[in-house]
Amino acid sequence: MSVSLYFDVHVRRAIAETLRLRGVDLLTAQADGTTRLPDALLLDRARQLGRVLFSQDEDLLAEATRRQRVGETFVGVVYAHQLRVNIGRCIADLELIAKATEPEDWLDRLEYLPLD
Repeated sequence: MSVSLYFDVHVRRAIAETLRLRGVDLLTAQADGTTRLPDALLLDRARQLGRVLFSQDEDLLAEATRRQRVGETFVGVVYAHQLRVNIGRCIADLELIAKATEPEDWLDRLEYLPLD
């Protein structure tokens, strides 16, 4: 089984389009109609859908970290800084995550790109 991804509104369209061409199952906040949800509700939405959330929004990291501290469950978050991780690396790392990991690997996990 592969990992399904959920992209917040801050992710560049080129990343989503390329990953779709490579067969990655992903849903964007735009397509889901959740572009204005606060970070806490966005994490809840990703959990409802069973999708790992990919974000390039630093504010979302605070909510994921808070949940880790207090033991509040979330599906998982992958974060890449908009200026420090190029589009090609995001695509390669997210494709690897989607195709080589399992959904249960992502429970309450926060991962930063680039993968090392």
